[in-house]
Amino acid sequence: MIIIGIDPGSVVTGVGVIESINGVFRVLDYDALFMSSKTPMPERLKTIYDFCTKKINLYKPDQLAIETAFFGKNIQSTLKLGQVRGVIMVASMNSGVSVFEYSPREVKKSVTGNGSSSKQTVQTFIKNILSMKVNKILNDSSDALAIALCHHYSGSSRISFKTSGKKSNWKDFIEKNPDKIYRRQI
Repeated sequence: MIIIGIDPGSVVTGVGVIESINGVFRVLDYDALFMSSKTPMPERLKTIYDFCTKKINLYKPDQLAIETAFFGKNIQSTLKLGQVRGVIMVASMNSGVSVFEYSPREVKKSVTGNGSSSKQTVQTFIKNILSMKVNKILNDSSDALAIALCHHYSGSSRISFKTSGKKSNWKDFIEKNPDKIYRRQI
């Protein structure tokens, strides 16, 4: 299975691509797209869309995992991050690849065992898990690899945004996921 992980950002977007065969990982790519904060946002969004589409077409992943938005003090940053996530999702969906989302805490916990690990700790674990012999890797790239690993570790129990097939509804979801439904006892 090939998984592409993306750490979205309006100035730096990290991408990590891993392949898992019988639980053995191979790093296919890790990269980061750098843009100037002075470039108008529509141009940056187009560049991110093109960059992600190029990576998706090159590696033909089975699934794409992306980090969810977090809410900081700066609402403008949060809005920009939402726009970036949107173009990445559209690039994935247009390529026929399902999208899965994970919070930063989920990613850190799945890779290090601690949801509040530092970026350096995540990077150290990523290098060890993936047997990477590099001394330096950008945080955005190691975060993207961590997102891909998190998705692998989560298995297929995750809810995705489907790219094709029958439209889903709540009834179908409940039938397929009875363990996720809380039923109040009267």
